[in-house]
Amino acid sequence: MSDEEELDNIRKRKLAELRQQAAQQQISEAQQKEFENKKYLLMRKILSQEGRQRLENIRMVKPQFAEQIELELIQLFQSGQLRGATPLPDNAFKKLLEQISSIGKKKEFNIKK
Repeated sequence: MSDEEELDNIRKRKLAELRQQAAQQQISEAQQKEFENKKYLLMRKILSQEGRQRLENIRMVKPQFAEQIELELIQLFQSGQLRGATPLPDNAFKKLLEQISSIGKKKEFNIKK
C-alpha cells in the first residue's frame, strides 16, 4: 500500500468519525430541546402566570436554583402532591420556594478550641 492510499484511508476514517460525532450531537440537541419543551409545558400546568414570571426572575439571578425548583415542582406534580392546587397560585408558590430554599441552606458550625 502506498503512502497516498494510506493517507486517503486515514482521511476517510477521520471524515466518517466527524460525521458520526455531528450526528450524535444533533441527536443530543434534539433530545435536549424535547426535554426543555416538555418541561415548559409541565410548568404551564403547574404554575400560574405570576408563578412562572417569578420563576423566570429567579432564573435571571440564579439559574441553577431555578432548575432545582423546576425539578422539585415536577417531582411533586408527578407524585400527586400538587393535584388539587394546579396551577399553583403565586402565594402557594412563594411558600414552596421558602421551604425549598430553607432546605438548601447550609448550617454553619463554629468550632472553638
